[in-house]
Amino acid sequence: MTELALRELRKTYASRGRPPVEAVRGIDLELRSGELLGLLGPSGCGKSTTLRMIAGLEAVTGGDILVGGDSVVKVPAQQRNIGVAFENYALYPPLTVADNLGFGLAARGRPRGEVASRVRDMAERIGLTQLLDARPGGLSSGQKQRVALARALIREPDVLLLDEPLSHLDAAQRDTTRRELKRIQQDLGHTTILVTHDQEEALSLADRIAVMKDGVIQQLGTPYEIYDSPANLFVADFVGEPAINLLPGVVEADGRVRLSDSVRLAVPVRLGAELGVGREVVLGIRPEDLRLAGDAGVRARVSAHEPLLEAGIATLALDGVAKPLVVQTGPEVRLDRDETVRVTADPQLTHVFDAETGEALR
Repeated sequence: MTELALRELRKTYASRGRPPVEAVRGIDLELRSGELLGLLGPSGCGKSTTLRMIAGLEAVTGGDILVGGDSVVKVPAQQRNIGVAFENYALYPPLTVADNLGFGLAARGRPRGEVASRVRDMAERIGLTQLLDARPGGLSSGQKQRVALARALIREPDVLLLDEPLSHLDAAQRDTTRRELKRIQQDLGHTTILVTHDQEEALSLADRIAVMKDGVIQQLGTPYEIYDSPANLFVADFVGEPAINLLPGVVEADGRVRLSDSVRLAVPVRLGAELGVGREVVLGIRPEDLRLAGDAGVRARVSAHEPLLEAGIATLALDGVAKPLVVQTGPEVRLDRDETVRVTADPQLTHVFDAETGEALR
């Protein structure tokens, strides 16, 4: 197992007649041996560019990449012991699964007997033994992804890079493959970076998550830290399904936040003097942290209700508040459109962000 570190890693694309584009803006990261880190963010945030620089497929503009304490920035891609499983599988159609797995080893001059032995061992670990004689054209998407993963692992890499590994799978295959991927990574203990735009993948697979936007890491932490204590409005809004409710308001003298003339909500006591009267803030409340109450709470009108069996999603309209309020309801709840309800929020579970900077107020 090998440690991986990124030091002020930067990538700038320059073209004649156009201003340069900073795709990655000075990333600092350290991965422990055997850790799985999720690089999570929207398309164009720089996560795949970061992965390609680590793999040696993209030139580095500035900074350093250390594998096991040694810089690999000037080492050619083929000489870096880094395994990559690509989004599009990149399998060789004319070759069998066995030949696809052993291709890289054979190209490096490994003895035929060693190649065959390692192919059999990896196929058994990944569950591909029955498919060794098949060709990629006859495999399902899930099977192709397992072959691509096995081919990256068979070289016994110092670092494993996974580029959107589940994006082409349907929902059922994605769930199954995600569980298999977690088991394999834990069993083999490879230091791994998972690049994904899917928050569910990152939250369920990663030991830690780096949330990226515009080439910058917005927050680095465990899945619980990212979800329960988002560093800013972007992280709060990007992570969570259904999405967090973000409600702009103004702090009043009693410490509550006025969302409209008739709607006021309390904030966590721990903020204390952090909030000044008249300060513009944004309250963040996750749908599962809201409760429908009988006679208590703020009055709201039901705009829509989706009964989803294990839980429901209610969309409510608050008096004078432009943004709708999304509430997760219990499976037994039934609501009609335009029905009047009351909703409460636990102040201790309410996040408060500065409206100007977007940063969380702790």
